[in-house]
Amino acid sequence: MSYIIDRRLNAKNKSTVNRQRFLRRYKKHIKKAVADAVSQRSITDIEKGEQISIPSKDVSEPHFHHGQGGYNENILPGNKEFIAGDHIPRPQGGQGGPGAGASDSGEGMDEFVFQITQEEFLDFMFEELELPNLVKHQLKGDEEFKTHRAGISNEGNPGQVNIVRTLRAANARRLALSGGKRRQIKVLDEELSRLQVEPIDDCHQPRISEILQQIEDIKGRIKRVPWLDDFDLKYNLQVKEPVPRSKAVMFCIMDVSGSMSQATKDIAKRFFILLYLFLQRSYEHTEVVFIRHHTLAKEVDEQEFFYSRETGGTIVSSALILMKEIIDERFPVGEWNIYGAQASDGDNWNNDSNTCHEILTNSLLPLLQFFTYIEITPNGHQALWREYETIQAAFPDRFCMQQLVDASDIYPVFRDLFQKKTGVV
Repeated sequence: MSYIIDRRLNAKNKSTVNRQRFLRRYKKHIKKAVADAVSQRSITDIEKGEQISIPSKDVSEPHFHHGQGGYNENILPGNKEFIAGDHIPRPQGGQGGPGAGASDSGEGMDEFVFQITQEEFLDFMFEELELPNLVKHQLKGDEEFKTHRAGISNEGNPGQVNIVRTLRAANARRLALSGGKRRQIKVLDEELSRLQVEPIDDCHQPRISEILQQIEDIKGRIKRVPWLDDFDLKYNLQVKEPVPRSKAVMFCIMDVSGSMSQATKDIAKRFFILLYLFLQRSYEHTEVVFIRHHTLAKEVDEQEFFYSRETGGTIVSSALILMKEIIDERFPVGEWNIYGAQASDGDNWNNDSNTCHEILTNSLLPLLQFFTYIEITPNGHQALWREYETIQAAFPDRFCMQQLVDASDIYPVFRDLFQKKTGVV
């Protein structure tokens, strides 16, 4: 049995294995700090690392030690308050010992502070999250291939030479080519041994010399058999097979109408940035389509989606119509997992909410894996929410809606929407 010990050091001179063990142990504190950071940071800093503080009482290790045995009496100099037999009261503020009572609050404990990297921050942020109802499709044309061993071939490139099979083939060839010669040597050796044990006779000497010469000639021919020939080379055969993959597209639809205040737009942007980071990190073959809308909907790039100041009235159905057009044009349903995420304050133009209901029910949801609606409002819901409630009742597995009041709700709602379903294959 072999043991592999990883002693690679990180920047703080602690092994990587110990650091991962430490992160797993204090996962609860780290995940709380990550959740707080998502709501408190600016949009541009949302994916950076984080400084984590852990109370010292949670870091301390329990240990056993030998106490002072027997019965002891101690005289402490400077004592003016107690006599023998008095009980010393417990210090205020919790545990005694070094550091107790060091602060005004009475806690007397410093917090343990450490830094997690950007990679670790994102790992904790998106832990146990997944896109719902994701299906792997066998795609045609633009396929992903995986190579695997499929036996031995007589042709290949030098990097794929199978050393063991090649040496085995070379040895078999040498044995086949020299087998008859070795048998001749064996016969000659037996005759030579017989002649050498007989009484010395001048008539035997020429035959002995002839046998020795024949043996030398045969051994020379055996040595001239190549140790390795081109015929001996054997190569590992590698074949490519197409790999089914989860190819997905996410439509991010954001309301930028005049009813959306700057604070409301900031919450919507935070939600979509979190969604964008999740998709980019967790799913390699995922495209993101950004759609902004007021009275008109427009497909934009990432920069314009998050930072453009364009505004106007509100017609939500324009974004859903554009989404359907893009799906028909670029994303065949049989090859793509299609998702949608919409953020709005719920305000909509007159009877347009009924139009949104019809488009989602009849045109979009039959094509989608999942659609989520986020309404950002601290007050009561509006007509769009009430229309969407009927859709959620009809499509509980494909449609979900949540309300955001302030930035602190973003991360819990995000995790609730994309929480990995246990027991689902």
